[in-house]
Amino acid sequence: MNNTDGNEPATVGLPRHIAVIMDGNNRWARARGERGATGHRMGAEVARDLVFSCADKGIEYLTLFAFSSENWLRPKKEVLGLMALFLSVLQRQEIQMMHKRNVRLKFIGNRSSFSPRLQKHMRDVEELTRDNTGLVVTVAADYGGRWDIAQAAAAIAEAVKQGQIDSAMIDVDTLQQYISMSDTPDPDLCIRTGGEQRISNFLLWQFAYTELYFTECYWPDFDQQQFELALEDFRGRKRRFGRESGTDERP
Repeated sequence: MNNTDGNEPATVGLPRHIAVIMDGNNRWARARGERGATGHRMGAEVARDLVFSCADKGIEYLTLFAFSSENWLRPKKEVLGLMALFLSVLQRQEIQMMHKRNVRLKFIGNRSSFSPRLQKHMRDVEELTRDNTGLVVTVAADYGGRWDIAQAAAAIAEAVKQGQIDSAMIDVDTLQQYISMSDTPDPDLCIRTGGEQRISNFLLWQFAYTELYFTECYWPDFDQQQFELALEDFRGRKRRFGRESGTDERP
């Protein structure tokens, strides 16, 4: 039975947490003689549909790589267009629909680089949905895995300086407490569209045992059928988490 309220574990055989690198918007647009902005708009609609699909399937967490730290290096016109699209998405009726579906929305990344107006809308969306108990959608914006680890290390260094932490006691668990999404289980599955086979500085710490799925499909074409193919591939994986063959359960 599918679970949609987020109060029960995800359906057996499905990943609990899915991360997505949404790649190929520009190439999709160029292949059709369209502007890159058209590809990004279509990509936003696909992201919306994926949110509702995950909610319907009872998946608990979905993390979307919306804008990387390196994306600021793209042409200024494209960056401005992405910012405008980001703002418009936060103001759309779909946010209210997600709220009514018990979806919680969160943002990770160095949001100080965004305009005050965009930052306000991000806070407003988080506040609106903060008490929802269903699917948790985390949007990574101005995010990079190296930045994430560096900001965690800086926070730990400050805690040591203030006498809150003994430097001799710092270990993996300590850093985990300061990393983005520290209260969220690591992704079980990462889907990357667009044909590239790399993780592009996304969730470096969190991907220690994440299953990676790469598809040639451009993000605007990533429909329900493509999603089912990714889930079917995941179901065929043997997840040992460093243990010997034949033990597929997480310790």
